[in-house]
Amino acid sequence: MNLNQIHNVYFIGIGGIGMSSLARYFKSIGKNVSGYDKTETELTRELLELGIDIHFEDRIDLIPTDYYKENTLVIITPAVPKQHSQWNFFLERNYQLKKRAEVLGIITKDTFCFAVAGTHGKTTTSSILGHILFESGVDVTAFVGGIVENYNSNLIGSGKTVTVVEADEFDRSFLHLHPNIACVTSMDADHLDIYGDSASIEASFVEFADKVEDKSKLFITNQLPIPGVTCAVYDEAQFTAFNVRIVNSQYVFDVKTPSETIENIGFGLPGKHNLMNALMALAMAKTFGLPNDDIASALLSFKGIRRRFSYQIKTENLVFIDDYAHHPTEINAVHQAVRELYPNQKVLAIFQPHLFSRTKDFADDFAKSLSAFDEVILLDIYPARELPMEGITSQWLMDKMTNEHKKLVEKEVLISSILESDATVIVTIGAGDIGEMISSIKKAIHETI
Repeated sequence: MNLNQIHNVYFIGIGGIGMSSLARYFKSIGKNVSGYDKTETELTRELLELGIDIHFEDRIDLIPTDYYKENTLVIITPAVPKQHSQWNFFLERNYQLKKRAEVLGIITKDTFCFAVAGTHGKTTTSSILGHILFESGVDVTAFVGGIVENYNSNLIGSGKTVTVVEADEFDRSFLHLHPNIACVTSMDADHLDIYGDSASIEASFVEFADKVEDKSKLFITNQLPIPGVTCAVYDEAQFTAFNVRIVNSQYVFDVKTPSETIENIGFGLPGKHNLMNALMALAMAKTFGLPNDDIASALLSFKGIRRRFSYQIKTENLVFIDDYAHHPTEINAVHQAVRELYPNQKVLAIFQPHLFSRTKDFADDFAKSLSAFDEVILLDIYPARELPMEGITSQWLMDKMTNEHKKLVEKEVLISSILESDATVIVTIGAGDIGEMISSIKKAIHETI
């Protein structure tokens, strides 16, 4: 496909975090961009402000009449059901339909491509890397799966020769990419509704890793069973972060590389997992040839990502943090960071499970992770692309938790339930529409301080 011949790009599911970065990209290079999504969100409002036409009804008459099959690319998300009328309209008329990952593959094929893979850490690592490259003057465009605070966007830069992409394992999407330098942050079992078992997902990651022929350009954590350059925090590896300390509420650490030691690197995101993300980005940037001072300066100025340990309220008496965590490993990482920063304080976690299948597959792990908090409020499972599964409910999950200070509430009474708690640290967790409630929760808590 020649994107130069495409004048119009139509998105079915334009409000998704990955889809919206592509929408921003095509708008920035002068294409006509429009699309459909099921519900209005903060992301769709931001796209509307950029002049992108979006509607929220699945009606064929809302498709622009001048979007002809000869000059229109239609990009779809797997979350859209097969019976979607607009999707079928385009299928029946032989429009060019592509998944997001296929389009990323086309865009990045003729660039120097950095690809960040892993069941956890993709968004943060790719955002840090994109920021380092951009701040260092590289001709880069980074497509990331979160809103980066430094840019208030999930698209960094407008470069033509270098790209940074998240290599998404869902539906084996990352196999469409053509990476020159890549990393794998983790290979935990996830998306078992697609893969079936952990062995299958590991095999898919191995296939992705094999796309990088030069293994000196592939970076891995030292626990992963694939060849590559190892990275670790505290432990022995080819790139090691050590001498980690907290100075003025942020990390300062040293890094041992294969050739030297870089001292006193400052980084503001909390949690050991974020240190690993920063280390991976540093290793890739250094291998690309960027100077140590440029890398260190960019790490120090990185402000984080919306919904990734995002401070909503930070006062002496009360802290409210929001995080996208939706897997037990990610919840454990949030818990570790909170305990490190706020020892001996009471922590309330509000969790909205994401997907019936994920809740079913990891119920015992979710129960253990959540029970580590002092107090837990559960919301009903957010279904996303799935239909309900018999017996798989938030009540079933809550019954598995050993923490006695737990309750299941409806969204309508969530805020009042939060206000009843005497916790001094409040954390909202989940990948569903709980993110749309954060501003209301923040406002209500502010009024009580």
